[in-house]
Amino acid sequence: MTTGVRRRMGVEERRQQLIGVALELFSRRSPDEVSIDEIASAAGISRPLVYHYFPGKLSLYEAALKRASDDLASRFVEPHEGPLGARLLRVMSRFFDFVDEHGPGFSALMRGGPAVGSSTTNALIDSVRQAAYVQILSHLRVEDPPARLELVVRSWISLAESTALIWLDGRRIPRAELEVQLVHDFAALAAVSAAYDEELTALLRRLLKDEPAEGPFSDLVSRLIALAS
Repeated sequence: MTTGVRRRMGVEERRQQLIGVALELFSRRSPDEVSIDEIASAAGISRPLVYHYFPGKLSLYEAALKRASDDLASRFVEPHEGPLGARLLRVMSRFFDFVDEHGPGFSALMRGGPAVGSSTTNALIDSVRQAAYVQILSHLRVEDPPARLELVVRSWISLAESTALIWLDGRRIPRAELEVQLVHDFAALAAVSAAYDEELTALLRRLLKDEPAEGPFSDLVSRLIALAS
């Protein structure tokens, strides 16, 4: 009879396993509700061994947050092909995939969890927002944005975060509708700012001329016309 022998993990492999276990638990409950004992049990190791790899829960939380923030930032990466409205809609779909998969963890991250006040945590959150900002500017083909365009993009990123948090609290609006609505919100924010800025007006006209009749931007125009009439 052959007896199975548990393979001993290396230091980095064990650290990555613990981060993965923590993320899985954080995806179901807020991080401040998850204990080190639970993480140790789920990983199949003792509590003292967790502390061998991480000094405390905060350091493990920050390591898990780093992996999650890298994942979230990657959701904004989109090939520069096709109409802008369709691209933004695909980005919003991947963004809500993340929110859906990591609901309690996402909520704790944005509202504040066990790492409130941690400079590392705040820096990671800011890095996701900055990555999203850079990606959106790249789709607009703008390197040095005017002040109003920067305001539009950063405000829209904040709006996407707030919308996701509200959606998680009961999911009372169909997710697919919110994804389209956020793309409409981007166009609406840009249109309002363009009314005050000639440079932004020219940019918006350049972007809209390639939008198909069945795209989300054209859908917004149709809805606004119907509302006005």
